[in-house]
Amino acid sequence: MKEQKRTSFEMIFLVGFILLKFILSYILVNDIYELHRDEFLHLDQANHLAAGFTSVPPLTSLFSLIIKFLGNGIFWVRFFPALFGVLTMVFCWLIVGKLHGNLYSKCLVAVAFICSVFIRLNILYQPNSFDVLAWTAVFYFGISYFENLQSNYIYCLAISIALGFLNKYNILFLVMGLLPAILITPRRAIFRDRHFYYATLLAVVMISPNVIWQFNNDFPVIHHMKELAETQLVNVKHIDFFKDQMLSFISDIFILLAAFLGFVIYKPFKKHLWVFLSYFITLIIFSYFNAKAYYALGLYPILLAFGSVYITELIKNRHAFFIGLMVFIIGSFVYILPLVMPVYSPNKIVKEHKRFERVGALRWEDGKNHDLPQDYADMQGWVELAKITDSAYAQVKDKSAVVVRADNYGQTGAINYYSKYKDINAVSYNADYLYWFKMDKPIKDLILIVESGTANKELEKAEPFFEKARLIGEVKNRWARERGASVILFEEAKIDLNSRLESEIEERKNDH
Repeated sequence: MKEQKRTSFEMIFLVGFILLKFILSYILVNDIYELHRDEFLHLDQANHLAAGFTSVPPLTSLFSLIIKFLGNGIFWVRFFPALFGVLTMVFCWLIVGKLHGNLYSKCLVAVAFICSVFIRLNILYQPNSFDVLAWTAVFYFGISYFENLQSNYIYCLAISIALGFLNKYNILFLVMGLLPAILITPRRAIFRDRHFYYATLLAVVMISPNVIWQFNNDFPVIHHMKELAETQLVNVKHIDFFKDQMLSFISDIFILLAAFLGFVIYKPFKKHLWVFLSYFITLIIFSYFNAKAYYALGLYPILLAFGSVYITELIKNRHAFFIGLMVFIIGSFVYILPLVMPVYSPNKIVKEHKRFERVGALRWEDGKNHDLPQDYADMQGWVELAKITDSAYAQVKDKSAVVVRADNYGQTGAINYYSKYKDINAVSYNADYLYWFKMDKPIKDLILIVESGTANKELEKAEPFFEKARLIGEVKNRWARERGASVILFEEAKIDLNSRLESEIEERKNDH
């Protein structure tokens, strides 16, 4: 009876943290911000279900299909990353239980998880939130298996890796870190369990449709990674990668230090040395490949769980220390909250420019500082762009004979999401949109969205091929990364536009 009361009491706290996590995911986003450019592409994938995509594996498209079924509203777009964050926090809670932590430890890990970079990660509809969830599930099921050697946990671990793979290939780095970490510890006995190989086979079967798709399409993921390395990862410095690891969890620094210390001197943690080793091996692999700091975020929920258990053990019944630690975590997080979450308006960020610049928040992938953090600039100007495009679309007489072609996937997806015309079907030569052109009918008109400063050049280049050509408008939002993007309407083609587009599409595919 006493145990039942304790469990019920803990459940009340857990439900409270779950509700808090959900609520914060909504109220800590200023209404001035729109959806992020990456979110539009993922949402559009619901309309083109496949075993794979050039940008991401297929799992996200299934979540997008559910969102579409629920009405495609912003509430549901934000709900799913928030849900994945909540589930990750629940796994942290359960891991603490596996480590025989008490209610203090469980509350501490919940607060530490909420007061970290994960709160920002969990507002964006990207594969990253589920990625962290999958990594945390792998650690949980690994600990559970090594605790009592029940084979069902191996299958759960394999399914977690498979789902993580179908969500984002990033989890392969965790596997690369886990295998040597387990091999050099007594936990290598798992390789003598026949269920390990059955579970591995199950995971292979689960991921095989996507692997076959990659093979049949000449492994576009390799081209995607090369392009990423050339355009973005080239600006990542090794020192910045490691520095950002700690900056992302500055409010939880004492818990992370407790985790590292616990692995070294706390006897009950010795049997979990494989967790400690996999963390460092995976970090080294990431650093070698010049990875972005957030690629490694999946390593930290498990550390927060271990750290919360050990630091509570150090404090024991000294409640003043526990309260002081909670005050530090929450207080420091509230102080840095504007640097982590889009709670400030763009004008406010400009006023606090030095504060943001000091921590590198204004540094974009191009290696330069800008007025807003890049993610925030990627959440501006989309509604304006969609309205300008709608203005052009409204002027087209035969809407079955027009193609709306944008410059990049952000513009394309934003138009499809925010346009009042549900049949607008904007496409692009960028990302997966290259494969989504519909040209089953003769095309007479073209609506072209081009990047800032190129409108006149595009008008001059394409005007001889159309009877009419005019600039409809451009994005004026000074905070938008797409500021200056222009919408041009070309009418009554003088050439076979279908053949011209098909040849350009084929050329781009060959480049890929």
